[in-house]
Amino acid sequence: MASRNGTGPDIVILADDLTSAGDGAAPFRRTGHEARILLSPSAPATAPRPAPAGRTVPASGVRAIDLGSRLLDEEAAATCTERAARLSADAALLLKTVDSTLRGHLAAEVRAAWVGSGRRAAVIAPAFPAEGRVTVEAVQYVRGVPVHESDFARDPVHPVRCSDLTEVFPEAVEVGPDRVAELPARVGDGGLIVCSAASDADLDRLVAAVPHLDDVLWVGSPGLAAALARRCARLPGAGAAVPVPAPVRRPLVVVGSANPATRRQLAALHDRTDVQGATVGDDPETTAQTLRGLTAPVLTLRTPDERHTPTTARTLARSLAAVVRALTGEGLVDALVVTGGETAATVLRSLGVTGVDLLDEPEPGVARGTPLGDPRVPVLIKAGGFGDDGLLLRLCDLVRQPLARGDHA
Repeated sequence: MASRNGTGPDIVILADDLTSAGDGAAPFRRTGHEARILLSPSAPATAPRPAPAGRTVPASGVRAIDLGSRLLDEEAAATCTERAARLSADAALLLKTVDSTLRGHLAAEVRAAWVGSGRRAAVIAPAFPAEGRVTVEAVQYVRGVPVHESDFARDPVHPVRCSDLTEVFPEAVEVGPDRVAELPARVGDGGLIVCSAASDADLDRLVAAVPHLDDVLWVGSPGLAAALARRCARLPGAGAAVPVPAPVRRPLVVVGSANPATRRQLAALHDRTDVQGATVGDDPETTAQTLRGLTAPVLTLRTPDERHTPTTARTLARSLAAVVRALTGEGLVDALVVTGGETAATVLRSLGVTGVDLLDEPEPGVARGTPLGDPRVPVLIKAGGFGDDGLLLRLCDLVRQPLARGDHA
């Protein structure tokens, strides 16, 4: 799959936070594409990594960019997104990721990305069936509940007020799973197209119905990313070789998300006797000292359970980052499992990391990779609302076990 001008990246993913960049890129890695997450639009796309052959990652492949726009006001988010889309207009496939619960500056960013992309149409399909997030007659549901009636309606920063995508995008036309044959004509007419989907098969049919992927700005969550990755899958063995990480000795689970799903996962993890942790407070050094005194093979670091204002959340994220920087610098932990997009970005930037080379997607919505920069500890990035109660347990077990060769391809 070549870019439009033959020199740019094959596939570009524009995301409003780090977890969205990770779970948008991970399905392409699984289908044989080399993939890298960049922590900002200005991060170098070809920074060297110490691979066995001493090679660097080229500009081709998959480039997922964390624009950080969810933390901006709506006007700034739109400006940032439009600029990034213009710079990526030559990509053979351009995907604007959106939250599958419709959080963030959804309408403003999608319209800005469409204008910047120069594409004839924007196909909007936010369904993520693997996580129970489906679109039925243009209404977004989370496990059978309209998103504006779910826990996501109480998000402290971006509460969801509307589940009906035809209200969010009143100028759009709606296409259901039984009408995907209309898509070529709709794309030809131009404009915004809202697509309902209740299964991965619906998303596969949607993607297959568009003859030329570069006619469209694709807008969706990991469900659509996976469908696009299946259509664009490379031949077996065509993916770039990635160094296989050794089993780690002591992972640190960093929880900055106050989402109830993540808090249940953390509680399930702490039911084990080999897990100990601390809650970050006003003094990061005191928290770090508490963790230094623990002896369990799995450590956790969390923010307080209650939901926080944006200002408090940013302060807590910086405190988490300070603790992580201290423990990794001292070699007390050798892998990171991080939940929450702002938390992950703040932690990695504090370590001097500019990007992450993806290894695989061990669970839906979870990206595993190797940071660019020091320390080069394995990292797993998970969005706050993803996964069942046992997810953090499984991720900790995973990083402490060898990765079978071929799992990353």
